[in-house]
Amino acid sequence: QVQLVESGGGLVQPGGSLRLSCTPSKSILSIYSMAWYRQAPGKQREAVAALANGGSTNYADTVKGRFTISRDNAKNTVYLQMNSLKPEDTAVYYCNANDRSGNYRGQGTQVTVAS
Repeated sequence: QVQLVESGGGLVQPGGSLRLSCTPSKSILSIYSMAWYRQAPGKQREAVAALANGGSTNYADTVKGRFTISRDNAKNTVYLQMNSLKPEDTAVYYCNANDRSGNYRGQGTQVTVAS
């Protein structure tokens, strides 16, 4: 199993920035891919960004150009840098690990964008 510890959520004004962090319980280099999802109240869960083991990335159209997924191998951590935040980005953000042993999700961190 893979445990995921997330941090970095909070309240930010529109146009502001936040950085989310996710640290898995095993080497990030041995995990097939890492991703961030989000779910707003009353809405379906949405894939936001993904980072494959080889380094390729994918983003939802709604966040392209504003969000960046990256990893720090030395810190064994994946980040989601969120810039130019909008009220519609408000949601619980979940880190996801796609590992050979299964698919795992973190506990979630709340991001609220409001003035």
